[in-house]
Amino acid sequence: MTVQTWTYILVGITFALYIGIAIWSRAGSTKEFYVAGGGVSPLANGMATAADWMSAASFISMAGIIAFAGYDGSVYLMGWTGGYVLLALLLAPYLRKFGKFTVPDFIGDRYYSKTARIVAVICALIVSFTYVAGQMRGVGVVFSRFLEVDINTGVVIGMVIVLFYAVLGGMKGITYTQVAQYCVLIFAFMVPAIFISIQMTGNPVPQLGMGSTMNDGSGVYLLDKLNGLSTQLGFAEYTSGSKSTMDVFAITLALMVGTAGLPHVIVRFFTVKRVRDARKSAGLALLLIAILYTTAPAVAVFARTNMINTVSDQEYAEMPEWFKNWEETGLLKFNDKNGDGKIQYVADGKRNELVVDRDIMVLANPEIANLPAWVIALVAAGGLAAALSTAAGLLLVISSSVSHDLIKKVFVPNITEKGELWAARAAATVAVVIAGYFGINPPGFVAAVVALAFGLAAASFFPAIVLGIFYKKMNKEGAIAGMIVGISLMLFYMLKFKFGIFDGGKEAVAGLSQDWWFGISPEGFGTIAMLVNFAVSIIVMQFTEAPPKAVQEIVEDIRIPSGAGEASEH
Repeated sequence: MTVQTWTYILVGITFALYIGIAIWSRAGSTKEFYVAGGGVSPLANGMATAADWMSAASFISMAGIIAFAGYDGSVYLMGWTGGYVLLALLLAPYLRKFGKFTVPDFIGDRYYSKTARIVAVICALIVSFTYVAGQMRGVGVVFSRFLEVDINTGVVIGMVIVLFYAVLGGMKGITYTQVAQYCVLIFAFMVPAIFISIQMTGNPVPQLGMGSTMNDGSGVYLLDKLNGLSTQLGFAEYTSGSKSTMDVFAITLALMVGTAGLPHVIVRFFTVKRVRDARKSAGLALLLIAILYTTAPAVAVFARTNMINTVSDQEYAEMPEWFKNWEETGLLKFNDKNGDGKIQYVADGKRNELVVDRDIMVLANPEIANLPAWVIALVAAGGLAAALSTAAGLLLVISSSVSHDLIKKVFVPNITEKGELWAARAAATVAVVIAGYFGINPPGFVAAVVALAFGLAAASFFPAIVLGIFYKKMNKEGAIAGMIVGISLMLFYMLKFKFGIFDGGKEAVAGLSQDWWFGISPEGFGTIAMLVNFAVSIIVMQFTEAPPKAVQEIVEDIRIPSGAGEASEH
């Protein structure tokens, strides 16, 4: 059977599974819609959290970034993995004990202010829509190649599926769908990685294969081979870095604290019964995430080596079918500048004839390695599972922010539960349409867009959450001022240096890196914006009234571990 036939079969089976689970687990109450009734087991929640957190950026784009950036790409590994540890140990148990459905709910109650709640909702919507833009591009990339449909059509198909199980099942439907999606995406990521590791090094463990000798009898280590190939083409050694230490530190920290402030990940810890279950599910999720994250660098090395060997200085007319297939998507482009019919792939931009979108590397890798058609199709199903699982979680955050935090808590406090449920579903529907627009008009490659979302979360939520848990004297004025200044500064920097909004338009972007403040890229600027948020919050707090005594007592109570399990069982 062809790749396309296998893709239709595997994607069809997985989509049928997701829809079946949504029908089986449809939400009948707001508690089921927002937090799955609070009765999810730690194992199921751990798997769902892993799927929610490992988005298209992790599955599709991260190994692609590492494949092209080499050592510099490690900031994504360190930042995203370290961030999850930070979230699991520092924030999740306390937020769970506080017992609120959403991050804006926590901020609204902790800072005893409707204004704080509204600011938090606006921040959640900005973060979530930025993040979902990356997921929708991932959906478009997969559909455009493997189902051979127009990218716009692919995005619409994906959004209809997400809308169905997110709107029908809410968090309950999303949770159990994400359990299935984790199984699909991890199997789809690992199978080709193991096959290619055996093919290239004879070692079935990709993590070890990356550091092993080649399987061709030369005795050359795979990484040494890749370093040699890279330098021959004028690129830097794969294992050497070019980013400044300051930028590496800033990006890593921004991704870490951004992870700990992501509303769609935090809400997962409200779906379990007890605080200790939140800790267990956090630990399990970390182990499940580590399977993919420790494999991604190996996949990047395999993909980069295979691609250079296949295309560099080869006759264009003799390129294998996978090359022509990806060319048709527009994500791989060959421009024969010297007219010799050979593909010149070099670091010199004036002579380079090949443009490779880094988002295709994981998806194209099995094709480049000439693996069986069913493996190639499996990767397509895994990429869709990764993108759709996170998109669903983000849509729930958007809908709950609007229905629960704005409509019920601010504008229509007497709304019935049924009315709130309808409002949540209507908000999710509108959010799907907006997300679909971002998928059709993507602002960049997946991981770059997602990294900006992490920066926005770091700049807005992280200080408010940390100070809200660990500093009982932090008041509403400080938190509100910090969030507004933090996210505004990050948005300004993002628009100026990523999109050239304040520098004559997008055409000015190429030369902007010389003007970065402190030498920090937009992906890392969330660290600076976060520090400014902390500073503004604490300074404003010094000149305004302390929070009420009752609020200070709540803050003290959520940090008391003894009897925490029983205290939170409500």
